[in-house]
Amino acid sequence: MGRQVCVASAGFCEHASKRSDVNMPELVSEAIADCLAKVPSIGIEDIDAFVNGNMPAFEGANMPELWMTDWMGARNKPLMRVTTGGTTGGSVAIAGYYSVTAGLPGIDTVLAVAFEQQSQGDTSVGLASVAYGEISCLNSLGIPLEQLSRLLSAGAAIGVASYQATNYMRRSNITEEDLARVVVHNRHNAAKNWYAHLKMPNLTIEDVLDTPYISFPLRYGMVCPASDGVCAMLFTTEEKAKDMADIPVYVNGVASVANETAILGYDGAGAGQLDPSEQLGARRSSELAYGQAGISFPRKEIDYAEVYSPFPNQELMWVERLGLFEENTATEMYKNGTTAINGELPINCSGGVNSTNAIGASAMERPAEAALQIMGKAGNQVPRTVHTSLGHGWGGALNFVTLMVMSDEPQRKWR
Repeated sequence: MGRQVCVASAGFCEHASKRSDVNMPELVSEAIADCLAKVPSIGIEDIDAFVNGNMPAFEGANMPELWMTDWMGARNKPLMRVTTGGTTGGSVAIAGYYSVTAGLPGIDTVLAVAFEQQSQGDTSVGLASVAYGEISCLNSLGIPLEQLSRLLSAGAAIGVASYQATNYMRRSNITEEDLARVVVHNRHNAAKNWYAHLKMPNLTIEDVLDTPYISFPLRYGMVCPASDGVCAMLFTTEEKAKDMADIPVYVNGVASVANETAILGYDGAGAGQLDPSEQLGARRSSELAYGQAGISFPRKEIDYAEVYSPFPNQELMWVERLGLFEENTATEMYKNGTTAINGELPINCSGGVNSTNAIGASAMERPAEAALQIMGKAGNQVPRTVHTSLGHGWGGALNFVTLMVMSDEPQRKWR
């Protein structure tokens, strides 16, 4: 076992479709400044090491950490870069955690920064650059190009997500109205969160259903935006966190699990996960993280959850796969107010990825928001004490999952 790690602070910049008022380093510095403003007893000179990450192909600027080092305050200090697709932010946060718990000489306090300025490039071109590499690799293994063309015909993220949505709707017997309800839940919450992108306090289910399909059953009004934005989290030892923060947030469980993709299960090789809504990675990551955190009854022991859901079917799916609700009951929880800010188990009070999606940062913003809820400093704060929370990330071709479980004390047990 390594050292006990705490989150001492988390910060954001303002998110928008195009932050043309700043360049990438300036955008990053905004979130770092917001993070450090919450811990006035320390400055950038007190940071021992840095972890950062984004999806560089999306902006077309490789290794941006090399030219934003001074803006992060990382000159002449250890700096690690992480990129894992949609889970990049979650992986950066977990790397920050491990950098502290490892007990490396001279590294007690680590600043983790995840970012994306998508307006600087083209996300579709960036995704294609990844696909070309996979085509080359699979073709060299003997898979013919005709078969590979079927692999890549899903239509990027929205196409794969719609395939997942139809599977989830079939097995859970939900309707498009249920999907629209989740969108309204998130956009209303985003309207109360200062840094969120899509703020729609008056949005209705009818408004969402009145928008055209992009790929059935997902409509234009159900889809996440493309955002410019940054998130920063400050990880440190238990002892130092007590001096920095009024309420240190203990990181009690982390997990990162990837399983074979559903698409490759059909047209590739191996034992594929044929139903992409089954999400074996989510189930396994929750088992690992809950086990580390000493959580046996997540439905009763977790007070708040941030789940990574660019599309509404995913939010319903994740809260079930992570053990927060029983299978096929999530829609009822959104109907009866259980997931509302004043409900029994609030979900995505930040507005979630469905309202704000700076891809490299999105999976870090989930544990960051979950930590701030425990501290009582979230942008849309739950009106009761949050003792235990979780932040979840998702990415890849439906198969990458990250999870961080946090509490206001080490390994908090259900009482």
